[in-house]
Amino acid sequence: MKTTTISRHATRNPEILSGEPIIDGTRTPVRAIVENWRLGIRPEEIPLHLPHLNLAQIFDALSFYLDNQAEINDYIERNHVPDELVHPIIKTE
Repeated sequence: MKTTTISRHATRNPEILSGEPIIDGTRTPVRAIVENWRLGIRPEEIPLHLPHLNLAQIFDALSFYLDNQAEINDYIERNHVPDELVHPIIKTE
């Protein structure tokens, strides 16, 4: 298992999410943090949604994203669930 450190808290491991950037020691992709942030959740509040992460990990992931937007945006797009697959009850909430 070859893990590559790409920032202080972000790594890549080809055996986890096919090498997508994740938070070291977790299976949480950087894109999960970015998607929360894009929803308008302040970085300080993201640990309420992802309680296994701390603020240093959150800010490092956002910093990594800002330096690598095209790559992370591609992961977000590839993992987007099409609207027609989302159950109607979920859409109304």
